[in-house]
Amino acid sequence: MKKLSLFCIGALASVAASLSHAGTLVINSDQADPAPKKAFAEVIKKFEAENPDIKVQYNLYDKEGYKTAIRNWLVTSPPDVVFWYAGNRMKTFVKKGLFEDVSGMWKKEGLKKLMPSAVSAMTVNNKQYGIPYTYYQWGIYYRKDIFAKLGLKVPKTWKEFLAVNAKLKANDITPITIGTKYLWPAAGWFDYLDLRINGLKFHMDLMDGKIAYTDPRVRKVFEYWDQLVKPGYFLKNNAAYSWQEAQPFLYNGKAAMYLIGNFITPNFPKNLENKMGFFPFPTINPKVPDAEEAPMDTVNIPSKAKNKKDARKFLEFMARASTQTLVNAALLQIPTNKDAHAPNDVFLNEGEKMLKAASGTSQFYDRDTDPAMAREGMKGFQEFMMEPNRLDSILKRLERVRERVFKVQN
Repeated sequence: MKKLSLFCIGALASVAASLSHAGTLVINSDQADPAPKKAFAEVIKKFEAENPDIKVQYNLYDKEGYKTAIRNWLVTSPPDVVFWYAGNRMKTFVKKGLFEDVSGMWKKEGLKKLMPSAVSAMTVNNKQYGIPYTYYQWGIYYRKDIFAKLGLKVPKTWKEFLAVNAKLKANDITPITIGTKYLWPAAGWFDYLDLRINGLKFHMDLMDGKIAYTDPRVRKVFEYWDQLVKPGYFLKNNAAYSWQEAQPFLYNGKAAMYLIGNFITPNFPKNLENKMGFFPFPTINPKVPDAEEAPMDTVNIPSKAKNKKDARKFLEFMARASTQTLVNAALLQIPTNKDAHAPNDVFLNEGEKMLKAASGTSQFYDRDTDPAMAREGMKGFQEFMMEPNRLDSILKRLERVRERVFKVQN
């Protein structure tokens, strides 16, 4: 789909909003790629068949233009439903009073039991503000054939993970490939280490600016990270590679593991079919329940929507197992409703199993915290991987950023 100008997007949004009246449900979506576009056309058709008194006006926009335009829609004349993202990106609009509280729907439909791993990502001050319909897992993708050749088993604990790294390194194989040129892959390591050491609540409080980066518990995260950095378990000169450019080291056997999202799997070469595997990030503190990274997409009702009654019906429809099964078959992702079925894919099957067992989920560092904090935080993570001896100065710098961004009173 060709990109629309921001003027055009804004104009269309205003027209869409003005047409909204009882019996017409205006939905703005960024799901314009061919597969999701087709899937949501079917979703709308099924919803209208079930609700013949409701006519849906479904407006599609390109993703980048959508991210900018939604800020204008929400404060002027919004549609009745918007597609968006969980975590801090949702919370930012909630704090400004721009998204409708749908906690009653969560209670009525029993969604906390149906979507246990999504609750924390959708909750602000004990209230829920949308319906999540899809997510995907992060974890460690690895070469099963290399593990088998060296007699290695999938590590479940940190101690076992360190032993696997040491054995790979001793056999001249880079244990972990990573490309930090564009910063965010390093954030995956920070997130998982913090989740495993300090737990989900601590991690989200840190993301919300409630905890200092100079806190000893944050320092502990880097102390564990250093157990991988100092022995040279990560790909050398990883700041020179993008996440895509770091992949060939895994595929040609020069590296054995990669912590990344499931979006990597379509890139696996045909010659490695059945040689690639997946395992969850190892447990560090057995007293800390395992939470997982699982970026999540949502549908939300703007606070200024004109047709909230029908919007609620649509959100309830999107929460259903049958609807989420249909959508995720097209997206090749995992439904948030545990009664829905993910597509039959070996990696999604593993991810679905892991996420259903999770104590909760985080969205990823740059989705969970303020954008300005995320930008500087990820710079610090990359710097630490290159120069771990600079930890003190990095943490002090990040703390100054936190104080400024979150307006912390000393």
